[in-house]
Amino acid sequence: MKNITIVGAGLAGSLLSVYLAKKNYSVNVYERRPDMRLSQSDAGKSINLALSTRGIYALKEVGIYDEIKKISIPMYGRMIHSVSNELMFQRYGKDDSEYINAVSRGELNRKLMNLAEKYPNVKIHFNQRCTDTDFINSEISFHDEITQEVSTVNPDAVIAADGATSAVRLEMMKIPRFNFSQEYENYGYKELIIPAGENGSFRMDKNALHIWPRGSFMLIALPNLDGSYTCTLFMAYDYSLGGKNSFEYIDTEDKLIEFFRSTFSDAFEMIPDLVDEYFTNPTGTLMTVKCYPWKAGKNTVLLGDSCHAIVPFFGQGMNAAFEDCVYLNECIGKYGADWDSVFSEFQILRKDNSDAIADLARENFVEMRDLVADRNFQLKKKIESELYKIYPDTFIPKYTMVTFMRIPYSLALGRGRIQEEILNELSDGISDVKDLDLKKADSLINMKLRKLELIT
Repeated sequence: MKNITIVGAGLAGSLLSVYLAKKNYSVNVYERRPDMRLSQSDAGKSINLALSTRGIYALKEVGIYDEIKKISIPMYGRMIHSVSNELMFQRYGKDDSEYINAVSRGELNRKLMNLAEKYPNVKIHFNQRCTDTDFINSEISFHDEITQEVSTVNPDAVIAADGATSAVRLEMMKIPRFNFSQEYENYGYKELIIPAGENGSFRMDKNALHIWPRGSFMLIALPNLDGSYTCTLFMAYDYSLGGKNSFEYIDTEDKLIEFFRSTFSDAFEMIPDLVDEYFTNPTGTLMTVKCYPWKAGKNTVLLGDSCHAIVPFFGQGMNAAFEDCVYLNECIGKYGADWDSVFSEFQILRKDNSDAIADLARENFVEMRDLVADRNFQLKKKIESELYKIYPDTFIPKYTMVTFMRIPYSLALGRGRIQEEILNELSDGISDVKDLDLKKADSLINMKLRKLELIT
């Protein structure tokens, strides 16, 4: 039985171990942290996740989606909260059949670990920090954080799913011609909680992702099964960038209360522990990681955030990592245990698409923060919806391509930008979708999109 080492028992590593177990590989997963199932150590540190089509496809392949669906809440669109507390709902898809699912990162990870350990050929080793990787001799070493002992293993293949600060990638960076970029956003995030109402009731629409867009900053809230909402405040770190709307400026209780009362007044009334949570919970960082190649030697490869960490504004970080598992599984099905061929094809299939979703995610931050409350943006969304009805196989909204389909991210990015050009032309000079020039729309779509279809 071939022996595979996975570095990292997070979402991607745990899911991948199930894929490999089903192919009868012996799988050892090494995780730097303690067993998260024995504690609630992720509190205050994790943005809730939005599970969508790509991730669902992977979960269905390993037979766990029905179980995950039990801990998920469907969200059919964005609920926009204005400064004056007016609400506006923006549907994600064409109808209620298209939605994203709010799910707790911690709960999902625990479920995947439990599923993995049901297989006798999977073993998860906790408190094991990766300290060294020898790509030539196929050796990888781990330091036991409890016993302080160091162990070295010689697996047939190593798959690093150890996150954005990957220890395996750090070793790869010593190899000549390894390209790497890491870019932090000038924005951070802070997690807050809206507790449940009486008898575990939801205090807002539970089937929506709530957004308080405020131009240079925003608050979002995703529902939890217990009736609460996990809120995330995204804001500039520095006063020089955000002024009074920055983490640097809001450093006292009085400033915090004034800030929330004036900008998120309805949310302020629903967060009783605002002061304690704001000053106790850590301020998270947001960064984008790109690198290449993902493969080192003949039997080591990076996967998930270790090679393509992205910001969370398209809800695709987890979904993209799960899709990595789908593609890697297909490559193994094609080449078997020829790891050199498996990993070479895998990185070619995924690199352009991982770069594309990174760019899409950064663009969507601007949309969520600045544009969703803009009248012209809303008009373009209505035009987009109308064109989707008329040309369902040609003019597909970018959000739909990314979230509700498995179209390659790179294609969604390219087509999305062309469609944005078309929407800009069609919305120019009109104020209502009923004034849409359908002849002009047909001409633009024929000229720009159908021509693209022939190329792709």
